[in-house]
Amino acid sequence: MNILKKIGNAYTNTSLILRIFIGIVIGVILALTVPKAAFVGTLGELFVGALKSIAPVLVAVLVASALCQGTSKLDKRFGTVIFLYVLSTFIAALIAVSASYIFPVTLKLGNVEAATDSAPMKIGTVISNLLMNVITNPIDAVSNANYIGILFWAALLGIALKKFAKDTTKAFLADLSDGVSQIVRWIINLAPFGIMGLVFTTVSTSGMGVFKDYGKLLAVLVGCMFFMVLIVDPIIIGIKLRCNPFPLVFKCIKESGVTAFFTRSSAANIPVNMALCEKLGLDKDVYSVSIPLGATINMDGAAITITLMTLAAANTLGKSVDIPTALLLSLLATVAACGASGVAGGSLLLIPMACSLFGIPNDIAMQVVGVGFIIGVIQDSLETALNSASDVMYSATAEYSQWKKEGRPLPEFLVKKKK
Repeated sequence: MNILKKIGNAYTNTSLILRIFIGIVIGVILALTVPKAAFVGTLGELFVGALKSIAPVLVAVLVASALCQGTSKLDKRFGTVIFLYVLSTFIAALIAVSASYIFPVTLKLGNVEAATDSAPMKIGTVISNLLMNVITNPIDAVSNANYIGILFWAALLGIALKKFAKDTTKAFLADLSDGVSQIVRWIINLAPFGIMGLVFTTVSTSGMGVFKDYGKLLAVLVGCMFFMVLIVDPIIIGIKLRCNPFPLVFKCIKESGVTAFFTRSSAANIPVNMALCEKLGLDKDVYSVSIPLGATINMDGAAITITLMTLAAANTLGKSVDIPTALLLSLLATVAACGASGVAGGSLLLIPMACSLFGIPNDIAMQVVGVGFIIGVIQDSLETALNSASDVMYSATAEYSQWKKEGRPLPEFLVKKKK
């Protein structure tokens, strides 16, 4: 019994990042040596399933509790977060357009298996779906992980309880919020085993050379996403905070982006981001709303994917794209990205809508979606990592910007220590 306790303590006292790295290595080794050991992959499915199951409950409880307690309001910080979300998503689309002009990509279409899911073909459909998701049945919203609906109903409940609830009710909500958060911490503590299973499944089923035929497309996609997270995001954060942004950027990549890379779901990564925001000292009343909202509308990676894949389809069919049309595509991709679901491959199903701007037939557009699913192991993983990490980046940026206005010092990791 003492031995098990010592092993447990050694496990929990080891850095989570180090444990995840070890899990990745073990996952690759097992995939190459015993690729038929399906039970290993089950660990990944259990991990992602647990996160997806608890995330809607966590968001509903946190938002309702935060607004009910009334310790602070969704002030200018929240408005700043929304502005940064939308601005960065639009810039991401512009980067994809620029990259497509500099490195034009064409696709091999014809025998690519088309996706069977339907996708909205008009921008009005996307907007209509968003509005309908807001007023969906609250029970359905939680069970189907509809975060727009969860936010809406949880916010209404929190505001109503703030006015009418007794102190004992508010205390119960606070305790319930703490209890659900603790469950999330337990799940995240098991992330190395889950990620080991996810890596095993990816390598054992897809192999190491599946992306050879789509190397150029992947290179441009990956280049755009790295440019966004390492150049554009730091510039925006640096301008807003007037300090070196890279400590915050790297911290978010390490503690949010890495996990999101393997879960491939912004929704599943919400609990991870919540924990990181708490670690960064952010206001729980604000980030309990901004983080789940970011998982829905802060879609830099999705905007890049939609724009670049659409322009690749246009190039393949020999359709010339002028600058005004490219700008319109960027705006369309921004709105469409906000409608992308926070699950693996969610952005790909919006490509046909963007393709319709150029008169590209639906059967061709769906073949492009098929290409997206083929390269999704890398594309979707990086896209989700970018989306999720920037959720925390911009929530922290808005919070720390308010600190500066109030004369409060920034966290030590952001301030260069003087010798």
